[in-house]
Amino acid sequence: MSPITMTLVADDLIRQALREDITYEDVSTAAVCPGPRQATVDLIAKEDGVIAGLPIFERTFQLLDPGARVDARVADGDEVRTGQLLAEVSGDARALLSGERVALNYLQRMSGIATATRRVARVLASTGTRLVDTRKTCPNMRVFEREAVRAGGGGNHRYNLSSAVMLKDNHIDAAGGVAAAVRAARATAPFTCTIEVECETLDMVREAIQAGADIIMLDNMGREEMREAVAIVGGRALTEASGNMDEGRVREIADLGVDFISSGALTHSAGILDLSMKHLRLRDA
Repeated sequence: MSPITMTLVADDLIRQALREDITYEDVSTAAVCPGPRQATVDLIAKEDGVIAGLPIFERTFQLLDPGARVDARVADGDEVRTGQLLAEVSGDARALLSGERVALNYLQRMSGIATATRRVARVLASTGTRLVDTRKTCPNMRVFEREAVRAGGGGNHRYNLSSAVMLKDNHIDAAGGVAAAVRAARATAPFTCTIEVECETLDMVREAIQAGADIIMLDNMGREEMREAVAIVGGRALTEASGNMDEGRVREIADLGVDFISSGALTHSAGILDLSMKHLRLRDA
């Protein structure tokens, strides 16, 4: 994540999360640390997986204590093992204690997504097909979850509704058909926007190609129907396979030659990676 994105987007979201957890004071920490005390605590993996979100983890503590630092032994995208020391976190003990849960929530969630993405991305490693995410993200978590997908070896679909035109079934119904929807998009959307059409049948694929769509989404098609659709497109547009794309389904269609496979499961169904902060040590006791 770039410094600009961190400052303009991530900082506000992290502050909201901290405010949710500390409405006016962390009464537990205030009891045991009424004043500033420098401390160090270990970040430890409690299961195998792929780490993602270390800059967000560090930034959470820095918003409470600008002098806080994470001395990381690993980097985003690295595979970690149970019991491994991942980092030492140093700073004001009050910030370490008060920020612990929010920081871990981000890191565990992002690492879980990276771990799930890595498993599926490996299936496509020897193909020309790219794995991408979707907009099926938790509210106010998209910037973090998409970063995690990249750390796991995947790519990103459009960021939001302003990024590109995607004509789904209800858009097509509203316009009166595939061709009419594409014409309307060409007439009104910025010329920099690509136009993608969700196609559920081979006839829709033919109509979308004839209308000049840039990307054809093959939605919930069977393997052989998808193979035929790729042949119909014939390189005149990019192709994207979508619809219940879990690891098993990706294996089933990995050799069909689609350009992209989009999977909402990377974000909406990924678990967390279990991590822990342990062994806090006061440095100026």
